[in-house]
Amino acid sequence: MSKVPVDTALLRRALGTFVTGVTVVTTRNAAGEPVGLTVNSFNAVSLSPPLVLWSLSLRAASFEAFRQAGHFAVNVLAADQAALSERFAKTGGDKFTDIAWQSGCADMPLLEGTSASFTCRTATQHPGGDHIIFIGEVLSFQQHGRVPLAYANGRYVELRGAPDSARLAV
Repeated sequence: MSKVPVDTALLRRALGTFVTGVTVVTTRNAAGEPVGLTVNSFNAVSLSPPLVLWSLSLRAASFEAFRQAGHFAVNVLAADQAALSERFAKTGGDKFTDIAWQSGCADMPLLEGTSASFTCRTATQHPGGDHIIFIGEVLSFQQHGRVPLAYANGRYVELRGAPDSARLAV
């Protein structure tokens, strides 16, 4: 790869113009405790077989839990779940205390009230600079018909309309 100097602050701002959904990716650590963090790098890879991807910083507190786990769940947050996004974006503490969640397929933690969720088997892990890229095979999924939470330019943005016909309002 080229070693061209990059102003990372400017790059971050430019990348931030891309509107993304907001997810909380969850798993269980070696002790069986639920672990999760806010992620906006979620993306579809393939429909056949059903594959999704997301990436995690090598410095993340939950890095080892996800690296060693055989499964993970992607919880696509709904528009009214910005507080959950903020909660799971913070390091430390029991993020699952006093929130509604249940164990789903493969005993993965699924948050309640989401727009959608995907439970996956970790198919592969790839190095990606200062991140690791997880590719998961979708084992089960649910769509709940709720407008998803969106993020751009360092803030949450509102999608107006029904989930099938949402329009961006910035």
